[in-house]
Amino acid sequence: MNSGVQNIVISLGAMQVARRIPFDDPDVLNYVRIGYITSQIVILGAYFFVSYKIKQKNDQTVLKYVDAANPLSSDSGGLVTTTVRDYDLSETSKLLRAAYFGIAMMSFMHIYMKYTQPLFIQALMGLKNLYDAKPVAIHLLGKPAVGDLERPFKVASMFGAASGPQTDAASIAEAEKKVGAKKED
Repeated sequence: MNSGVQNIVISLGAMQVARRIPFDDPDVLNYVRIGYITSQIVILGAYFFVSYKIKQKNDQTVLKYVDAANPLSSDSGGLVTTTVRDYDLSETSKLLRAAYFGIAMMSFMHIYMKYTQPLFIQALMGLKNLYDAKPVAIHLLGKPAVGDLERPFKVASMFGAASGPQTDAASIAEAEKKVGAKKED
C-alpha cells in the first residue's frame, strides 16, 4: 500500500478514535495538547538531527539529474548538478518547512477556530510522515540509499507510478545541450 493511501486510512481511523475522545473535559484536552506538542518536538528534533548527520557525513559525491517540469510554469525542468550532501540538506529543509507550516495551521485552527480533534489526528500523521521521510530513513534509520531511497528521490503518486527527476544519461545529455545553447546566445 503506498503512502498516500496509508495516510487516508490512518486519518480516517484517527477520526473515528477522535470522535470517542471527550475533548470537552479540560484534563483530556490538556493531555491531547501535550501529546501534540510532544510529537512536534520529536519531529522537529529528528529533522534537525538528520541535518546534523548529513553535515557530519559531508558526502561530496556529485549528483546530476534533470529536474521535473513544473506543470504550473511554461519553463521545463533544467539540469541540476549538486552533491549528495546539498541534495539531502535541501530535502530535509523541505520537510522542516512542511512541519513548520503544519504547526502554524494547527495553531490557527486550535487557538482561533477552537478545533480540537485535528490536534489528535495531526500528532499521529506527523509521526507517520516522519517515518516515511526518505532522509530520515537513510540517515536516522540506517537504510541503504537504493530502490525508493535512491537519489534523486521519486515522488510517489496516489494514482500511478512514482515520478520525479530524470537521471538517465540521455535526459542529462539533452539538458546539457540546452544549457550550452543558452550560454552561446
